[in-house]
Amino acid sequence: MTAQGLPMVVPSEDLPPRVRIHEVGARDGLQNEQRTVPTEVKAEFIRRLAAAGLSTIEATSFVHPKWVPQLADAEELFPIVSELPVALPVLVPNERGLDRALALGVRRIAVFASATESFARANLNRTVDEALSMFEPVVRRAKDHKVHVRGYLSMCFGDPWEGPVPIHQVVRVSKALMDMGCDELSLGDTIGVATPGHVLDLLSELNEERVPTSAIGVHFHDTYGQALANTLAALQHGVTTVDASAGGLGGCPYAKSATGNLATEDLVWMLQGLGIDTGVDLERLTATSVWMAAHLDRPSPSRTVRALSHKE
Repeated sequence: MTAQGLPMVVPSEDLPPRVRIHEVGARDGLQNEQRTVPTEVKAEFIRRLAAAGLSTIEATSFVHPKWVPQLADAEELFPIVSELPVALPVLVPNERGLDRALALGVRRIAVFASATESFARANLNRTVDEALSMFEPVVRRAKDHKVHVRGYLSMCFGDPWEGPVPIHQVVRVSKALMDMGCDELSLGDTIGVATPGHVLDLLSELNEERVPTSAIGVHFHDTYGQALANTLAALQHGVTTVDASAGGLGGCPYAKSATGNLATEDLVWMLQGLGIDTGVDLERLTATSVWMAAHLDRPSPSRTVRALSHKE
């Protein structure tokens, strides 16, 4: 471990006092692993993440096993962890996925849309508007059951086929998700090409179109080493929900250039230095990622995990 008292805390008045980390390692991280992780190992991973202080842990996905075989055990996994005192959102792709989730008592779901036509075709085999139409009854029925709905929006900053994504295009789909009833919106930098100015411009444009900052989360990949810089820009704008993945697990199976998500440990280290409360015990979180890395038989890509565990 590092020397006691580090990182040194230097607060900034223009940043929020607390940030909620939306932990995606158990879903977005593990779904991209080549090997299938046993159900009990996944459950223990979620238990350890909860014990480390993470209050929102995305547990699994109710996508058809043909498309995401690594998460084919959703019906087996969710009941094992459902009594944990944390929020356990799950991804649902359609009404059938919603039926499966509701049957298990799920209280928080997420739908997954695209800001670009190319990615919508690759990921959902639909146009952007066809995908939105598919999600409308999912969101409506979820709200009828008083289930919290998160809308993921991918390719917000760049697309591997289309290149730069116009901000107005992202805003249009963002508004459509919010208008259909989503409680929150997660802006995804799916291939990791965003830079801070781009982040600020998109957030400002969303505000101008009456999408409140309080409803926005950010989901950055670190392909070009910009994830923390982009996160800081979002925090300066007032965003208080940040997606991250323990140990930096994850990528995107439909976007081959995408590297791992922002590592939760790297995020917590930065936030601690800024005096921002997360409720997360960094030492316990690091130990959890080291434990999972051993199960995956490879080192964690998180620089903070490596530094705190003396792993090179």
